[in-house]
Amino acid sequence: MNYHYAVSGEDFALAGSVSAGMKKILQRLGIPPAVIKRTAVAMYEAEINMVVHAGGGEIDIDITDVVIEIVFRDHGPGIQDIDKAMEEGYSTAPELVRSLGFGAGMGLPNMKRNSDEMEIVSVPGSGTTITMRIRIPEAEAV
Repeated sequence: MNYHYAVSGEDFALAGSVSAGMKKILQRLGIPPAVIKRTAVAMYEAEINMVVHAGGGEIDIDITDVVIEIVFRDHGPGIQDIDKAMEEGYSTAPELVRSLGFGAGMGLPNMKRNSDEMEIVSVPGSGTTITMRIRIPEAEAV
């Protein structure tokens, strides 16, 4: 099953709506609750990052019997230093975003923690593509 979504970069109230919708889809498919939770957390963090840092983007999701693959693409400024960005607490979020309760520097670390595989390709000035894979245990596959 394939899904495609656009993420608006202009409305914090909509941030997280794709991950919430995907959570419901995964529940209907009978995906194990632990896998659903990990997927929802990872997706939410990526959505927030798209809104805060990139002005939105696109999400493509492919669900098979064994894995959920989620690809996030944006056309933002890119990540200058991926290693630094992966450090818990490191944030480049502006003060306005922090005053709204976002930008604590946990987005990328939480995405990595909640996925089985995560790849980041980022070109400063050209955007970022993040691919996450979350495995579905065989005994409880779709």
